[in-house]
Amino acid sequence: MRLVILGGSGAGKSTQAQELCRYFDIPLISDGEILPDAMAQSAAPPATSVSFNNLGCLSHSHLEMGELVSDKIMIELIQTRLKKPDFDRGWVLEGYPRTAFEAEELDFLLDNLGHNLDWAIYLQVPQAVMVSRSLGRSLPDDQPEIVQRRVEIFYDRTIPILEYYDRRRRLLTINGDQFPEVVHHNIVTLLSTPE
Repeated sequence: MRLVILGGSGAGKSTQAQELCRYFDIPLISDGEILPDAMAQSAAPPATSVSFNNLGCLSHSHLEMGELVSDKIMIELIQTRLKKPDFDRGWVLEGYPRTAFEAEELDFLLDNLGHNLDWAIYLQVPQAVMVSRSLGRSLPDDQPEIVQRRVEIFYDRTIPILEYYDRRRRLLTINGDQFPEVVHHNIVTLLSTPE
């Protein structure tokens, strides 16, 4: 099973991604882990992939300047991760793709690896709920104006991604404004239903 989890800040992506990994016994690929891993490896002696170290250095310089890591660097980081043997059986990808361009590049990459994406799962949550959940987490960067901006950026970027996967009949839209166990049950039920 190869799945992408889409949703705004506070939509429950991490929770559902972890539950699906446990349910299907497949690894999680999270952009929140890939970037720190790459940057940590770039600071360490080059015992692993040299290209991963180089990408980590590039990522670090982008983040230090307060910029988003570019599509190109993210695509290469994801590609490095997907080529590892333990990801052959399947995976859940959380926090990526962030743009329609990255969604298309992911499909090209999977094609080259001889794999297909099974589903892009969109956790649909009302804007007000996303904001209140994010503010309730008490994380340092969860300030009202930052959260609001994050939600606006999410809508700008996500609509084209949803359209991209919908055209390919790979999109599952789930009501994310429910108890986490209900959301998980609904996802698993839909994934188990023959096309």
